Amino acid sequence: MADHQHRSFEDLLAEGAAVPTEGWDFSWFAGRATEARPSWQYAVSMAGRLAGADAVLDVQTGGGEVFDFALGRAARVPALLAATEGWPPNVAKATELLRPRGVVVVTSEENTPLPFAEGAFDLVVSRHPVRPNWTEIARVLRPGGTYFAQHVGPSSVFELVEYFLGPQPEEIRGARDPERERADAEGAGLDVVGLRAERLRMEFHDVAAVVHFLRKVVWMVPGFTVEAYRPRLRELHERITADGPFVAHSTRHLFEARKPR
Repeated sequence: MADHQHRSFEDLLAEGAAVPTEGWDFSWFAGRATEARPSWQYAVSMAGRLAGADAVLDVQTGGGEVFDFALGRAARVPALLAATEGWPPNVAKATELLRPRGVVVVTSEENTPLPFAEGAFDLVVSRHPVRPNWTEIARVLRPGGTYFAQHVGPSSVFELVEYFLGPQPEEIRGARDPERERADAEGAGLDVVGLRAERLRMEFHDVAAVVHFLRKVVWMVPGFTVEAYRPRLRELHERITADGPFVAHSTRHLFEARKPR
């Protein structure tokens, strides 16, 4: 058993509450939580797409980590590179990481129009957008351009969500349905040419990992704080100590859509 699994409930809570949450670097979870990765290896696949593009936009880039990785693996780097992000700490982190690669990082809230001209990009990418704005994606794509993204699917990590919030209504559980997103993309004038979905095992090995995860992925349990959920966190700590890791499942889908010529 790892050393952190012998530590007290209060120590683990304090650690989970103190870890910085900026960006999408999940390296802190090593040894504390695991998540199986989709078979399509999104960041590697993105790198392959970059080599054939001239102007690329990464929507909701987070801290820029995935875009940075893909650019580092690309056989050829496009001439024009841009990224959007709405959360100020992530804007700063993404700018620091991506500026050396020639990426212009623009502050843009997820529910506002993209601050770019019509037809500005031949490739738009995104990893885990909160909510894809299909009308705007279609607008900024050139005719023949591609949207290539990995989305979070329905009921993702809902074993953990419902542990804290109780059973959720079907309209919440079914949000982010890939077939509904297909219909929305087609409604915006895009042709969906690829859609793959997978369900993936996750394990949380201590309560600090749960606390940090819920602080980082804030839409899972809205308004989550350690104090508000202390009794449930204590029960979860005791459960993990007695029975082993808390198991949940993430859902992901790979989306590829094209703007007709």
